[in-house]
Amino acid sequence: MKLAGIDHNLKTYSMLINGFINLKDWANAFAIFEDVVRDGLKPDVVLYNNIIRAFCGMGNMDRALRTVDEMQRGRHRPTSRTFMPIIHGFARAGEPRKALEVFGMMRRSGCIPTVHTFNALVLGLVEKRQMEKAVEILDEMSLAGISPNEHTYTTIMHGYASLGDTGKAFEYFTKVKSEGLELDVFAYEALLKACCKSGRMQSALAVTKEMCAQKIPRNTFVYNILIDGWARRGDVWEAADLVQQMKQEGVQPDIHTYTSFINACCKAGDMLRATKTIKEMQAVGVNPNVKTYTTLIHGWARASLPEKALRCFEEMKMAGLKPDKAVYHCLMTSLLSRATVAEEYVYSGILSLCREMVQSGLTVDMGTAVHWSKCLRKIERTGGEITEALQKTFPPDWNLCNNLDAKSSLEANDRLDISGDDEDEVDDLYYDTNSDGEDGE
Repeated sequence: MKLAGIDHNLKTYSMLINGFINLKDWANAFAIFEDVVRDGLKPDVVLYNNIIRAFCGMGNMDRALRTVDEMQRGRHRPTSRTFMPIIHGFARAGEPRKALEVFGMMRRSGCIPTVHTFNALVLGLVEKRQMEKAVEILDEMSLAGISPNEHTYTTIMHGYASLGDTGKAFEYFTKVKSEGLELDVFAYEALLKACCKSGRMQSALAVTKEMCAQKIPRNTFVYNILIDGWARRGDVWEAADLVQQMKQEGVQPDIHTYTSFINACCKAGDMLRATKTIKEMQAVGVNPNVKTYTTLIHGWARASLPEKALRCFEEMKMAGLKPDKAVYHCLMTSLLSRATVAEEYVYSGILSLCREMVQSGLTVDMGTAVHWSKCLRKIERTGGEITEALQKTFPPDWNLCNNLDAKSSLEANDRLDISGDDEDEVDDLYYDTNSDGEDGE
């Protein structure tokens, strides 16, 4: 634009800042704001609101509040959009009292809180999984003379759904109905999430029938939740049937759909079908992400084929993806469980993973360190190259806790077996993906 002799205006800058905020690219958002000041332009309310969103997004709540003061000194009157991200930010940080104090600041600024403002507070508390406090906000709304809307209740439903509390999710679903509010796809998604996470698949099917009766079509998020539910059970046939239904109804499977279906295959031990699904998704232009590879690696590890897991790990890096802590944990645990076989690829794999973890600055928690240490005793009773390399990934206070009493108490609470709670952690990867469809108000 500048080359064409056209100067940026405040609207252009606001759109750029908003775009960077949506990408969570705070550095570039602030750089654009500095350009505004350098170009001699005076920020307006929209621009200030966007930069407040950026400060809240990065957790700098004090700076966000100072920006409100700066607005007012510049004779700009804050709006409800000014305060909503601040309220949400404090709630998400686990500080509901400070969030409620912002309501007082709103009123002093001549800005009346609305249902959307309270919804921002409820959402922040739900994201923090502070459900009791989130429900208490309903009383605060009543005192302020504001009635909850469908988004208020749906947000609470999603919170209880994340905990697998089907009873509470249905209770607030009933409130939406009894108060004559609109039941939309987001409310049904929350119910399905609760049913599937708690393993009540027959209840989930009943919910989908009601959706059909209400003429609410099943979207990608709904299908993903159902596929996740069957994947938790390792029921690859039900999951496959849902994928087929999606395609017949013209609903396109996304990365979450394929990853969830691969999880179902891995749970059922059908690794051939899992690898075929990887090729299928790539053929339609959907590339595997870190979660997809983590699921597949976990599947090979569960099948006691760490050499396949290692090959999958290398493919993941060749695809330009950066392994996270969950991948290293799963792969290392699998290799350590096979290390007594004395195969060269196992030893070299352990040493290579240790080097990568150290280079990435990754350390494991004390429970994992104890578990791995127990495996080490079967490989190198008096220490050695593997012991030395692996201990570099242990927490800094490992030596302080490295005594028999600490080990026995930690081992009693050890939850890190390949066939145990690791699977729940892998399952929980998918429920987070479905929150994309929730309303943020």
